[in-house]
Amino acid sequence: MKAIKLLLLLAVFALASCSSVRVNTDYDRNANFSSFQTYAFYKPGVDEAKISDLDKRRILRAIDANLSAKGMTKSQTPELLVSIFTKESERVDVYNNNFGWGGWGWGGWGWGGNWGNSVARTTEGTLYIDIIDAKKNELIWQGIGQSSLYRGSDINERDKRINNIVTEILAEYPPGVLVKK
Repeated sequence: MKAIKLLLLLAVFALASCSSVRVNTDYDRNANFSSFQTYAFYKPGVDEAKISDLDKRRILRAIDANLSAKGMTKSQTPELLVSIFTKESERVDVYNNNFGWGGWGWGGWGWGGNWGNSVARTTEGTLYIDIIDAKKNELIWQGIGQSSLYRGSDINERDKRINNIVTEILAEYPPGVLVKK
């Protein structure tokens, strides 16, 4: 019974780890982030993102909503340019399920648990959000989010997933102002 509970716990953990967003950020320490109030999307960068136009628009709407919530406004003469870049890769997780419980019995035969190894493969996407100082034309902040990709056809789920990824990334913008959940 304990083995079944442990196996279920491992399965829940594996599923939960697939749905999370791993975020990394980097920024220019010399940039004065409090001085930037306006932004626009950097069209050449957005056009090069290798995803569908529908998903691009979802990402841009999510970025718009997040930056607006931070008090920033979209402008024709922006102080910041926002660009995106995407890539896709296969993630392979190997789980060692050799619990090793039990022992040897009479005649070398006995009981034990050896369920072997299992391999889980998931397609993982990476979204880069670059924020560029428009005046200097220099990258000043970059947020990177990695997560398993949603391949289903439920549009609401796709919107929710993309919003979650963008929100997780931009929670760390501007630097030093992490939004607690």
